Amino acid sequence: MERPFKFKQFTVNQDQCAMKIGTDGVLLGAWASLNHNPNTILDIGAGTGVIALMMAQRSNAITIDALEIDPDAYEQCSENFEQSPWADRLFCYHASLLEFAEEIDDSYDSFICNPPFYAEDYKTENEARDTARFQDAMPFEHLVYAVSKLLSENGLFSLILPYKEEEHLIDLAFQIGLKSSRVCRVKGNPDSGIVRSLIEFSYQDSDLQTSELIIEKERHNYTEDYVNLTKDFYLKM
Repeated sequence: MERPFKFKQFTVNQDQCAMKIGTDGVLLGAWASLNHNPNTILDIGAGTGVIALMMAQRSNAITIDALEIDPDAYEQCSENFEQSPWADRLFCYHASLLEFAEEIDDSYDSFICNPPFYAEDYKTENEARDTARFQDAMPFEHLVYAVSKLLSENGLFSLILPYKEEEHLIDLAFQIGLKSSRVCRVKGNPDSGIVRSLIEFSYQDSDLQTSELIIEKERHNYTEDYVNLTKDFYLKM
């Protein structure tokens, strides 16, 4: 039995989920802006539900919905929500992104996604992990289409993705009128290349804010910026 992942204010079971809790999801959950005081938040491809749980801890949003297509991950996400201090504000839907976008009439003030992507150039024997990991389970075009249907006029769309995909996604988003308002490029250590981009989109015009985040000075020696970003969540920060 895989042990639960304990955060400061909640615990996440992940033994039924193909994609385990990783740095990407926690980075996004900590970085996504809540300055616009969203009442409604949607987490796409929720997995364990960790990002939605982080949003519940950080915000006063009345409704925090999550969407998960994998049946085992959906069950686990729902259980993690029920066992959390914010069970009355969290709900997980079992549906595909396009089904959900077509059926839901409501809009959301925050739209958050840690999308699946090609982390390797091959598929493994684990089909559930591949579905979670590989972009053909949720093409960026589907994601941008869903945002165009579901994001409120003053809402924010935030996601994390491989740095090499940054320009492509910004171009896709621009086609539906979304402009990048914040970009943070992430490096593992001072000497490594940029591996991830955190991007925030808005329909509103604003000056683009760019920043860089380095996770470690050296192995297991975390930078002050990374500690400050994640210390409200990780037990040992």
